[in-house]
Amino acid sequence: MATLSACSSPPWPDPNPTTSPNSDPNPNFLPDQSQTLDFESLMPPQPKSPPQYRSPAASPPGLSPETPPSVLHVAFNQDQACFSAATDNGFRIYNCNPFSEQFRREFDGGGIGHVEMLFRCNIIALVGGGPHPKYSPNKVMIWDDHEGCCIGDLSPRAAVRSVRLRRDRIIVVIEQKILVYNFQDLSLLHQIETYPNPKGLCAVSQLSDSLVLACPGLQKGQIRVEHYAQKKTKFISAHDSRIACFALTLDGQFIATASTKGTLIRIFDTVQGTLLQEVRRGANVAEIYSLAFSSTARWLAVSSDKGTVHVFSLKVNSSIPEQEKPQNSSNSDAAITPSNSSRSFTKFKGVLPKYFNSEWSVAQFRLQEGSHYTVAFGHEKNTVIILGMDGSFYRCQFDPVNGGEMTQLEYHNFLKPEPETAL
Repeated sequence: MATLSACSSPPWPDPNPTTSPNSDPNPNFLPDQSQTLDFESLMPPQPKSPPQYRSPAASPPGLSPETPPSVLHVAFNQDQACFSAATDNGFRIYNCNPFSEQFRREFDGGGIGHVEMLFRCNIIALVGGGPHPKYSPNKVMIWDDHEGCCIGDLSPRAAVRSVRLRRDRIIVVIEQKILVYNFQDLSLLHQIETYPNPKGLCAVSQLSDSLVLACPGLQKGQIRVEHYAQKKTKFISAHDSRIACFALTLDGQFIATASTKGTLIRIFDTVQGTLLQEVRRGANVAEIYSLAFSSTARWLAVSSDKGTVHVFSLKVNSSIPEQEKPQNSSNSDAAITPSNSSRSFTKFKGVLPKYFNSEWSVAQFRLQEGSHYTVAFGHEKNTVIILGMDGSFYRCQFDPVNGGEMTQLEYHNFLKPEPETAL
């Protein structure tokens, strides 16, 4: 069930406006015209900031900062330029480079369990969470930060496990079903039955002319890939064990998968379902927390409960059009030249490698074992960004030639105010 609502009855934003936006950018957030649909141009201006806003430097001089909230979920936006943190009292949005808090919204006695951004625009999907949820856990609230309120909601008949956004679609994940909605009018377009999916695993491509959606299939270890433009469904038997994590490239042509064993990561062609490469994280069982491709699929990053982030080299040439890549994308990725064919992987010859002949990571970064970290590639050359559920933010650099231990470039605790520099 979908509901449209508004604080002052603003028009519902069109995710695909036909005219160029000409309004002033939101002063509370960085504009990114290369990746953003400016929903604000479709909204009436507000005379004041919403009452839920609290400045990052709100503590008066001489008073100790208040106790940081508990983080319930962290996630990068679609181009990894920003990230969101859902907390037990609201949510916060940060810029990755340079690191800075862009804004926060705090609710009295209300927690947010999941935040999903849409690039850098003011439309955000929220799901209630924590000991005292702000919203029902079986609702997806469409928050317009320009208006400072929710302008619509989706109400599946079960608790929402995760949400994914595109400019034209809202994908809602519940325990055993994927629901695909049209962004413009919130109409339900497609339902997909899945294997039990308590972690809310789902991935969606982000190119404007191609919608590819990946989710668990109906069997253990199986991935289902929907190619909507081709009206084609592909089932991939990726692992013998249950699927623990997967990630799509921006264009949806390749998928990286990991099972609950967490020792091997496999890369498949999503159209044919062909296994293209297999890399080894380690020998012992591990819980894989996140997988991330670089913008042109030259590198793959992996985080797990073992406390080490790995970067693997992939044998792939990108076919992503230059205009579709995030602005300021990695120079090391840009050096990979697209081939004439739609994709070009160096495939295995003969049988898959044994343990002693496995493909190991090129670079590593050591963290606290057992903690939950999410990883993505930065927009600077050969950089990786790591987010911790404890509020940690790391920006690291790896050597693409010699590999080895990454160099830490930056560290912040995004839950605590940054100390002001003395004049």
